[in-house]
Amino acid sequence: MFPFFLILAALLQIVLCEPKCGLVPPKNAIDSNAKTPGGGTGSGVSGSPDGSDDFTDVLANGWYPGWLASDNPPSNISWSKYNTLTFAFATTTTDIGTIALDSISQQALPQFVSEGKVHNVSTILSIGGWSGSMYFSNAMATSQDRSTFMKAVLGLVNQYGVDGIEFDWEYPGKQGIGCNTVSSSDSANFLSFLQELRTDPIGSELILAAAVSITPFVGSDGAPMTDVSPFADVLDHISVMNYDIWGSWSSSVGPNAPLNDTCAPTKDGSAVSAIEAWTSAGFPADQISLGVAAYGHSFDVSNSNALGGSGSQTLKLYPPFNAGDQPHGDSQDGQAGTDECGNQTPVGGIFNFWGLVDGGFLTPNGTAASGIDYVFDNCSQTPFVYNPTSDVMVSYDDATSFAAKGRFINEMGLKGFSVWHILGDYDDILIDAISDAMGIEMVCSSSS
Repeated sequence: MFPFFLILAALLQIVLCEPKCGLVPPKNAIDSNAKTPGGGTGSGVSGSPDGSDDFTDVLANGWYPGWLASDNPPSNISWSKYNTLTFAFATTTTDIGTIALDSISQQALPQFVSEGKVHNVSTILSIGGWSGSMYFSNAMATSQDRSTFMKAVLGLVNQYGVDGIEFDWEYPGKQGIGCNTVSSSDSANFLSFLQELRTDPIGSELILAAAVSITPFVGSDGAPMTDVSPFADVLDHISVMNYDIWGSWSSSVGPNAPLNDTCAPTKDGSAVSAIEAWTSAGFPADQISLGVAAYGHSFDVSNSNALGGSGSQTLKLYPPFNAGDQPHGDSQDGQAGTDECGNQTPVGGIFNFWGLVDGGFLTPNGTAASGIDYVFDNCSQTPFVYNPTSDVMVSYDDATSFAAKGRFINEMGLKGFSVWHILGDYDDILIDAISDAMGIEMVCSSSS
């Protein structure tokens, strides 16, 4: 008979073993240039299942909108899909020594960090955003200001225990929302701040990231800098926000997040041109994460403009739209009102991927619903859907376009992806598509 004490020992081993999961990188990934945080190519990932750093060159990141935590707590996140997650947003204030978090985010951030530790996922706190960048310029203006702001940043790190900080300054040296403080020295001051932060004992160990535009930071002359390599020495990675390229402000309907824009009537930007711009300015490809969008923009388009002539149901690309009638998006879409600058704003017109399902544009598996017209633009590698009854057209991303971006990330040797945002009942369709295209998979192991 098998000795009872051996059975007991085996059962005890099972109980004591804690499964650890991690993302395996693309099979063609190379990690020979990996450095420690602050050394130019920091990891920005949570490590492998056995605790080694054998895939520090892959980033599977997403932004979590903290203000939505009441209905979408951190426990609802599909943690197994990522190795890094970024909490959005803490915001700049008129007081350089104070960085603000709304009341919902204050409650959610500790749980977010705790869940990250449980799931072996690195947690980053993002500072800024479209409406939270108004006072970055003030905070960077002088050495004393930078020191004061750095203490505020490190105070948040100590208070919440995050693994890193992302600076989502929209934008250094140029206007964002419309009432930001701006200086021609913003980019230079930002670099000085990051360098000073890296000399701090705590700052030297942090994952430091930046969410950036599709063009490099601007210099004192207002033009994109031709050499941003010093930023790569102090940032672990940047996330290039390749979305909101076309929208209600554009001259026609167009792709929200185009992979390529060589066929577009107006070259407003794309992943291809953005990565070319940043790498040409000296930022290493393996420190660049491609920002991808799990949402789309809506347009009011008449049947005659949307569909081909002679009874054709083929959707036209780049049709004109009625700018005076912005279709409302899903239940999370911004309402018309007044922005932080006091300007009147229309409804946002944003449909999250799950919102397109709820709105009857897509089926739960992500394909076009009955009665909805669909076209995939092979140049921009993005889809469009159209409801001929409501005249609403939406430019968005689906599994096919996410997979195309995943292949592009691999081909260009980029660090990985960062998706806005990660809350949605059907968003796993998109994450699985881009991860599969990159050759990323989740593996788990047990260790006592």
